[in-house]
Amino acid sequence: MSDSERPIGGVDYPRTYQEFRSWFPDDAACVEFLEQLRWREGFSCPRCGCGEAWHTRRAHRMCADCGLKTSATAGTIFHRSHSPLSTWFAAIWFVTSQKNGVSAQGLQDALGFKSYETAWAWLHKLRRAMVRPERDLLGGVVELDQSFLGGKGKGKAGAGTAKAPVTIAVERIETGRLGRVRLELAGLPGSMDQIEFAKEVIAPGTEVHTDGASVFRRLTEHGFTHHPTPGYLATDLDAVMPGPHLVSSLLKRWTAGTLHHRVSHAHLPYYLDEFTFRFNRRTSRARGLLFYRLLQQAADTDPHPLKELIGGGTAADFEDL
Repeated sequence: MSDSERPIGGVDYPRTYQEFRSWFPDDAACVEFLEQLRWREGFSCPRCGCGEAWHTRRAHRMCADCGLKTSATAGTIFHRSHSPLSTWFAAIWFVTSQKNGVSAQGLQDALGFKSYETAWAWLHKLRRAMVRPERDLLGGVVELDQSFLGGKGKGKAGAGTAKAPVTIAVERIETGRLGRVRLELAGLPGSMDQIEFAKEVIAPGTEVHTDGASVFRRLTEHGFTHHPTPGYLATDLDAVMPGPHLVSSLLKRWTAGTLHHRVSHAHLPYYLDEFTFRFNRRTSRARGLLFYRLLQQAADTDPHPLKELIGGGTAADFEDL
């Protein structure tokens, strides 16, 4: 791999599906690539930090100092998976090469899984790797608003709806175009959750535009410059917060078109993570780079057993809002 900070196509990652197949013809090639991702500065024992290890017959490494056996997949989303690592690589390529993503049914069909539950679990493991905890904060000018996501609502419009409230923060860059986005499932419509969310994802001192809802008055107490535009004064509500309204529209279109509304409330935060991953990389023409980034983050994400993913139920129990 190259020593540059930004990965190079054809050097650090495959640029096309043909290159992907030639780079990863078998599990051994996948293991070697994953080892380079995890130990770019050389092997380091997770227990004692020793840099020397012996290779074992089962693709493990035994620390020359403390004797701990570990592997490139240990502690990652691939940990203790009974499927070949090459199949995981194929899944990640398929997920990132599709502009709008793929449903669990689509992944099952593409990879030939015997059960829908396996495809569903794999996608949810990958979604947990799509957003880095240490990601940069939004800055400059940010529009902050709340939308509602779900099937046909049983309640009233807005705060009285039975749909799930989603808080949206989106950058407005100098050219007027949208920059990065952050999304979060809110506890209650109009609650202080929105202020806590702003503190977590927006840099202090940022100019934050809102629709003037009373809860947003607290933004100034936390170091933000607040610019309210009361919605009741506008003839076109979409023009008040155009960024969040556009993101909300795209999010609803994505859940309808790609996921066919099969999004559970229990797992909605992870669907929001996938939408964020895709939206923030929407201008990238290098699909191989998306594969590289997701694989890189998957190698740094804890394993999530199926029981943890579904909370003791079955995958089908969590599919519909």
